[in-house]
Amino acid sequence: MSGMRRAPRPSSHGPAAIASSPWIVVGAGVVVMVVLLFVALGAYRGRSPARDGGPPPAAGLPLPQAPASPSELSPTPLAENSALLPGLSPRASGLPPSAPVTSRPPTVGPPVAPPSARPSTRPPPQQPPAVSGRYRVVQSFDGGFIGEVLIVNASGVDRGWTVWFEFSGGRLVTTWVEGVPQGTVRQFDGGFTYVSGVDVPAGGSVALRFHLERAATTPRGCTVDGVRCSGF
Repeated sequence: MSGMRRAPRPSSHGPAAIASSPWIVVGAGVVVMVVLLFVALGAYRGRSPARDGGPPPAAGLPLPQAPASPSELSPTPLAENSALLPGLSPRASGLPPSAPVTSRPPTVGPPVAPPSARPSTRPPPQQPPAVSGRYRVVQSFDGGFIGEVLIVNASGVDRGWTVWFEFSGGRLVTTWVEGVPQGTVRQFDGGFTYVSGVDVPAGGSVALRFHLERAATTPRGCTVDGVRCSGF
């Protein structure tokens, strides 16, 4: 027996010892978790409230102060470069000066004149011509007739006059004005013009007569100083 060697005992250290003692692994895990928990608590307490998005800490109520002396109540001039928010001036009370409250009624447009006061758009009445003519048949007979143009002067001064007469067919035999110097006659195809030899007095009248043969009694045209004659 003395010649036999004992087999060496396995060492208690190493993987075999850990496998034979599981409480060591569990204890190490517990220690690690405790350390991580303390680290997390320290990091949470060290955070700023502004980073977490929470409301800022409420400011404490102001403490009552002793009344200031009269010298301290004098107004302190504001700095020229101090930036004041609009509507938050310490001297302002109520609405800002840029928005005064007034009781002025709303502004309306210019008054419109009533229809009776508006100027009339009707044209003024036409004044009668200064010299006018009126045609008539004085006498009719076989083969012709005697016609007349009565010239009337409605103005306040004596005026000369010119008659333009046009007829259908026939021919002009003669023209005349009774009791006054005769004027100038110019014939044309189917008519004639007569320029007065004496003015018609203001407010008066004069008769121009003419003899026509084989002509219609209704003229085709008749004017005195360019104004159409009446009576046909």
